[in-house]
Amino acid sequence: MKKKILITIDSLTSGGAEKSLISLLTLFDYDKYDVDLLLFYQRGLYLPLIPKEVNVIEPPGFLKRINKGMKSNLVQGDLKALYLRMGLSISCRNPLMTKKYHGAQIIYKWLSKGIENLDKEYDVAIAYSQGMPTYYVSQKVKAKRKLAWMNIDYKVAGYNKDFDIKYYNKFDKVVAVSHSCKDVLIKEIPSLENKVEIIYDIISSKLIENMANEKGGFSDEFDGIKILTIGRLVHQKGYEMAIEAAYKLKQDKINFKWYAIGEGKLKEKFENMISSLGLENNFIFLGTFQNPYTFLKQTDIYVQPSRYEGYGLVIAEARILQKPIVATDFTVVHNQIIDGKNGLISQMNSDSLYKCVKRMIEDENLQNYVCENLKKESPGTEEEIFKIYKLIEGK
Repeated sequence: MKKKILITIDSLTSGGAEKSLISLLTLFDYDKYDVDLLLFYQRGLYLPLIPKEVNVIEPPGFLKRINKGMKSNLVQGDLKALYLRMGLSISCRNPLMTKKYHGAQIIYKWLSKGIENLDKEYDVAIAYSQGMPTYYVSQKVKAKRKLAWMNIDYKVAGYNKDFDIKYYNKFDKVVAVSHSCKDVLIKEIPSLENKVEIIYDIISSKLIENMANEKGGFSDEFDGIKILTIGRLVHQKGYEMAIEAAYKLKQDKINFKWYAIGEGKLKEKFENMISSLGLENNFIFLGTFQNPYTFLKQTDIYVQPSRYEGYGLVIAEARILQKPIVATDFTVVHNQIIDGKNGLISQMNSDSLYKCVKRMIEDENLQNYVCENLKKESPGTEEEIFKIYKLIEGK
């Protein structure tokens, strides 16, 4: 008899966890497992990529009701949803709350009072990211075995550990996507030490190489240096440093365009910054794409200016396509990049980032050396799925 598996995640927008989940689902053994996928918000770039074997189930009814907004709740006389929505709104504007708790913790603190338990019982329930999926699986799902994924630097992300402990204690295992993620989590919540396992994000070299060879990519026929950054337009990804570095490259009269693939709440802020620095023709937001690998293949240099990452999935993808990489010195970057050998690591500021990017542009010998070293690496992690199977089977 097939085991019944539940996997939960917020949505399938263009983040690293979402991309990793799609890779996992693509490789999953559906002869052994029936998989239900619960998305709290049924939207995202990767929705069309969900394998047909996966059963996408409806999010909790209360969550759908509250997402209609306070006006709709009032018109429909849904007083409970109205009350909790108002309480959530007030809390999210309270600096004492936002300073003490992560946004996901504030949201769940209110919505958990209305969200229903899931009726179906599972052999294994997986929360594929921290925050809402973890809290929901911990409290609202019946399963013989529960697994939670940790794909960020837990301390830097700003979660209140006292709030989280009671939820993580209900999981059989917590999966960290890197050694650094594991070390940080255990340091913050020592009681989890015997529960934490390391499983890298699923990355398929063959899939990425095949997708990179499809039609698409840059359409502006620019023949100068193409620089690319992929990541959501949020504080974590460090776009301010990238824009300031681009300004300094322009001051040096380097013929380049710096492209960014991603969307996010800070897009307007970054666009204003670009405009104020006169970079409209040099720093370009392309939007999001189901297949960003055609762009990655056609770029000259890949830059990851993040403040923190759980693993750095796009760096691994750039390594697969053997692209010269420049990345900031976030904690886990050293898991993938050896400075001066298979890429360059800059300090966490725009001046250092500018100097590293400029060096990579101007030093052809360095570019060739980095690319030759990347050819010798094997960044693909398809075999990690067997570790997931072991956790599912309780081995």
